Amino acid sequence: MKKTVCALFSALLAGSLLAACGTDGPSGSAGVEKKEVVVFAAASMTETLNRAAELYGKDHPEVDLIFTFDSSGTLKTQIQEGADCDLFISAAQKQMDQLDAAADSAVNTEGLDLIQTKTRVDLLENKVVLVVPEGDPAGILSFQDIGTDKLSLIALGNADVPVGQYSQEILTEMGLWDELNQQHKITFGSNVKQVTAQVAEGAVDCGIIYATDAYSEGLRIVAAAPEGTHRPVIYPAAVLKNAKQPQAAQDFLDFLRSDACRAIFEEVGFSVVS
Repeated sequence: MKKTVCALFSALLAGSLLAACGTDGPSGSAGVEKKEVVVFAAASMTETLNRAAELYGKDHPEVDLIFTFDSSGTLKTQIQEGADCDLFISAAQKQMDQLDAAADSAVNTEGLDLIQTKTRVDLLENKVVLVVPEGDPAGILSFQDIGTDKLSLIALGNADVPVGQYSQEILTEMGLWDELNQQHKITFGSNVKQVTAQVAEGAVDCGIIYATDAYSEGLRIVAAAPEGTHRPVIYPAAVLKNAKQPQAAQDFLDFLRSDACRAIFEEVGFSVVS
């Protein structure tokens, strides 16, 4: 009888401990519900956002940040088509405006109302630069050299990619755009990372990308875009109206604007917008 009582007590104790401890849930620890925050961000933010996420995770272990990096145009289309997204960070105002009911109807031509306008902020500013492969075989030293016989092929972003739009503005302002197209001297990439890769691989004589991507890839910058040849490169951010984790998304956006993140962004060439 004594053995039976002891055995029963042991079983009850074990059951109580299991109930107290539970099994690891989505968070990997008892009693903490894991939140998945889906962030769509311009490809040029790949390195900095991954670093920011690592820093953020130290104080917010309950949050899983899930990034999708691509051209802002592609991400805007995916959001418009109903993709799950909590926070959108674009590399240009245009793509954000196309989702914002408060934006000019000349830009938001479809009258979309997909972002929480009150959460929208200008987060960062970037610079547009001309880069060359290692050794600079073609001897490209300036934007002016793009219009000379030194150039056989230049890599640019597509027309629906912000870096491509900035590039077209620059080359049009310099009177080179039509000539380069007529001479078939342009090869296009679907996002800034593809343009960067073409230069790094030596497949082109030069390319126009962001200063931050040049830093990340270790490419040589030969010139910044001539002043006044393109719009400022501003990165707006906003929480989506259909966000599944709107508060967690807002908290992460607030973190990106904090002093804790400033060094991460400025190290690679971003300027933090006040």
